Amino acid sequence: MTRATLARLRRSIQLGLMLLPAFSALAAPDTLRREVERFAYQQLAGQAGEIRVEVGSVDPGLRLPACQRLQVFLPPGVRLWGSVNVGVRCAAGANWTVYVPVTVRVQLPVVTAARPLPAGRQLTREDLVVQTQEVTELPSGLLTDPAQAVGQTLNVGLLPGYPLRQDMLRAPLVIRQGQIVKLIAQGSGFSVSAEGRALNNASAGQSVQVRTASGQTVSGVARPDGSVEVSY
Repeated sequence: MTRATLARLRRSIQLGLMLLPAFSALAAPDTLRREVERFAYQQLAGQAGEIRVEVGSVDPGLRLPACQRLQVFLPPGVRLWGSVNVGVRCAAGANWTVYVPVTVRVQLPVVTAARPLPAGRQLTREDLVVQTQEVTELPSGLLTDPAQAVGQTLNVGLLPGYPLRQDMLRAPLVIRQGQIVKLIAQGSGFSVSAEGRALNNASAGQSVQVRTASGQTVSGVARPDGSVEVSY
């Protein structure tokens, strides 16, 4: 083999090595996990409560081409809450996407039952206690202030320590079926009051039908004071 041939062979080998896929610390599993953790805490900035983000393992045998810029993202429709998968893609220098498991835990003070509470009970402050609980696995609508529940009626029975949700409560009745109520009819430039008999139960803000002395049935909105407002 001539010296010229050896030189050409050497240049070919060097060129081939240059073209082999490069690997970068940017694509190392530990780096991916750090980027995902940083992204998660950034996304959760402003979230109330004590937040803890746990980033799952990335396959240590994963071999990804060198990447000049990583981009962390949430898949469409995914909320960073509880157990989810967070995506990482190479946005410059290569073309790959991986998904990393993440668990978000949030500890929040929530309103809970202080003792066994039966359905139908009108709640008092003594029925309630605020406890710090992990909320990411609980349904939405949790109450955080006992004042949100005091005076309202439970739709379901609760055991001690069980968190209250808004959909478990109904406002107290201000009008009961058969009750004589004051009708207040209001319109442009006039206001007229009369009496009638309520045809259904209603809480403040709910619709109620009332039969007047003349036998006419009108619909209105129950007021906190037990009167009915009819608008024209």
